[in-house]
Amino acid sequence: MAEAIAFDIAKELITKLSSPALSQIGLWWNLKDDIDGLKSTVCTIKAGLLDAEERSVTDNLVKDWLEKLKDVLYHADDLLDDFSAEALRKNLVSGNKLTKKVHLFFSSSNQFAYSLKMSRKIKAIKARLASIESEFNTFRFMVRDRPAETSFMTKKRQETHSFEREDEIIGRDDDKAALLKLVLEFQSEENVYIVPIMGLGGLGKTALAQLVYNDEMVKNHFELTMFACVSDVFDVKIIVANIIKSITNKSPDQNLEMDQLQKQLRDKIDGKKYLLVLDDIWNENEQQWLSLKKLLMGGAKGSRIIVTTRSLRVAKIANRCESRVLKLKGLSDDDAWSLFKKIAFDQRYADSTNSTFVEVGKQISKRCGGIPLVIRVIASALSSKETENEWLSFKDNELAKISQIEGEILPTLKLSYDHLSSHLKHCFSFCRLYPKDYEIDVQELVQFWIAQGFVKQSNSKQSFEKIGFEYFKELAEKCFFQEVKGDLTEEITCKMHDLMHDLAKLVAGTESSTVDSNLSTSEVGEKCRHISITASLIPLFKGKKLRTLLYFSNMGSQNLSDEIWDLIIANCRCLRVLGLDYLNFKTIPRSIYKLKHLRYLDLSRNNFKILPMSICRIQNLQSLKLDLCLELEELPKKIEKLVNLTHIGCEGCISLTRMPRGIGKLSSLETLSMFVVDKDGFHSSADLSELSALNNLRGELTITNLGLVKNWKEMFRATNLKEKKHLRSLVLEWNDDDDDDDDDNDKLLEDLQPHPNLKELCINGWRGDAKFPSWLSLLTNLVNIEIWGPSKFKYLPSFAQLPCLQ
Repeated sequence: MAEAIAFDIAKELITKLSSPALSQIGLWWNLKDDIDGLKSTVCTIKAGLLDAEERSVTDNLVKDWLEKLKDVLYHADDLLDDFSAEALRKNLVSGNKLTKKVHLFFSSSNQFAYSLKMSRKIKAIKARLASIESEFNTFRFMVRDRPAETSFMTKKRQETHSFEREDEIIGRDDDKAALLKLVLEFQSEENVYIVPIMGLGGLGKTALAQLVYNDEMVKNHFELTMFACVSDVFDVKIIVANIIKSITNKSPDQNLEMDQLQKQLRDKIDGKKYLLVLDDIWNENEQQWLSLKKLLMGGAKGSRIIVTTRSLRVAKIANRCESRVLKLKGLSDDDAWSLFKKIAFDQRYADSTNSTFVEVGKQISKRCGGIPLVIRVIASALSSKETENEWLSFKDNELAKISQIEGEILPTLKLSYDHLSSHLKHCFSFCRLYPKDYEIDVQELVQFWIAQGFVKQSNSKQSFEKIGFEYFKELAEKCFFQEVKGDLTEEITCKMHDLMHDLAKLVAGTESSTVDSNLSTSEVGEKCRHISITASLIPLFKGKKLRTLLYFSNMGSQNLSDEIWDLIIANCRCLRVLGLDYLNFKTIPRSIYKLKHLRYLDLSRNNFKILPMSICRIQNLQSLKLDLCLELEELPKKIEKLVNLTHIGCEGCISLTRMPRGIGKLSSLETLSMFVVDKDGFHSSADLSELSALNNLRGELTITNLGLVKNWKEMFRATNLKEKKHLRSLVLEWNDDDDDDDDDNDKLLEDLQPHPNLKELCINGWRGDAKFPSWLSLLTNLVNIEIWGPSKFKYLPSFAQLPCLQ
């Protein structure tokens, strides 16, 4: 994240160093002078950083100086975070005021020992900064400060629209007709004929293939249609599995051998006239291509395979007859202008009838090389600029810097990145960690951003997650993300275009890396802060400065020994984000508490039965994901000590027997996938009343074992479900041991009234009889209702009262 990051780290450090809490604690620990001195030095250097970062683009000496500075600033930030974590652990800070416990702590020998330790660390950082400051003076940087940015949450903007919108495809009518002719009419001697589409990235090869793939004539012409993305890694087993998934809408068993998969595939396609799209092929190894091709040749006469690629060599391997390769070109000037003005004037900040806007806009659109993606990105960047001067400045000062050499797209795309505010730059460049063509879980992405401190509050009443989603929406509207599905009331996913992924890699620089081979392990620099890694390579990586360590399970499931934890805990003490799901861990070590900077921890789909109680000492923790840990029996006791915990993901944890007492004290909790009523009535278990105050819960909440609740009337009311206005989905589950003879069974549901905002309601195993609860008619936003199990309903309610029901 090389772009403007030093300035932002320095700015954040000064904010932390100026906080009343830090100043007051500094007094108690005799560190006030050290803290003030550090702040003074950082302030001096910060004044020239904007000029330094501009000059670093062309001056390698300045670039090297900035790299050294960033390393020290990161170290200082880690130290202050360590400082805050220690204060929080000792319960010293409460709303920027010291508690009574402070006197007990500071009257002991701890005061001197900790003060000495911290003082040495601060002095070491100051010494490094002093050396850097002396070099700073020789560069004679101009003293500048960033203009105040408009508050993100108050910036003037139109009401947001649905993310499911797809820009109309412009200027591809002839290409579509040519492709349809090859797909539907061309007479080939081969049963299965391959049609390559070749062109530069961003020209719309995939969009054209999708356009034809979804055409009604095409759907009616073929018995079977399939779409599979190939991208960088040409692994025949993975490609075959993706084709099968496209047919069945279900991923094949990951444990199947290649021979079993190929039999499944041939059973599905042999003898049928099919259309298959293989999108984004890079592999130029003919033998690998032939090993896949021979599995696809059993289709009936007239079958077609559309291949999209940036490589003419790949296209020729797929089809020897070059004249049958559909070579996609850039849009004409007229079509480029049509697409440009459709997007640039969409926000209506600029006047589409103003001759100056039109003239400048046409000049800019011509410089986009006819590449639809570039046009969309540049036009999106201009759509929020209101004055003629802003458009002229963009054309004369920014666009002029771009090389006109055909194919140099990234510098053009980077213009739009350069016009992002700093927090959005950090958020976008972080996405470099995802594999290409990865379907991104947006809620998870926002939680990563929050954990790294990229999401900023302008006031304490704002939800970090809501602000993070606003960040995402702005990036999506500026075309940094595509294929966005869902909305804020449900799960949102998206993808990044390959070119945008390349851009994220470019701007992230050496601070982020994807480690997927022994070679790339050795190439990662010691100053790398963020990595996604193939799990088996973790033992080879020594990343003492890492802030992010992610393993994406699409890299292949792994069986790692529990000893891997010793390596992580010993080498990666600065981690903010740790994602190690689907690795078959059987235990989590007690020493995990040493990762005290952690904000996000994902241990989903592992095989441990309990979590160590020491995890409750990681008091910075915001997100704890345990989804599909099928053997997990209980959450850690004293969970209430995780005062910053916002998300507990335990969906599908079918062995959970209880909730820990005190969970209701987690006032910041926004996600609690499941609340399990204790079957055995342990004193240390939480009862339903602990849900009462958790009114910030969002997403889905499942409450299980409701049939076992004693004094149910009081407990059901205590859940306070009707105050949980942010819940999207509510699942109420009874159990097989429910008492059928209770005379009040028909009233059970009355006391579990949810808020009218609820979208989905599932009632599972309820044995009450007679009638539905009276509150059902109040759920006017309900989209889906499901009722399972042996109920005794005498009649169904009138669903006409629920206008949104689907």
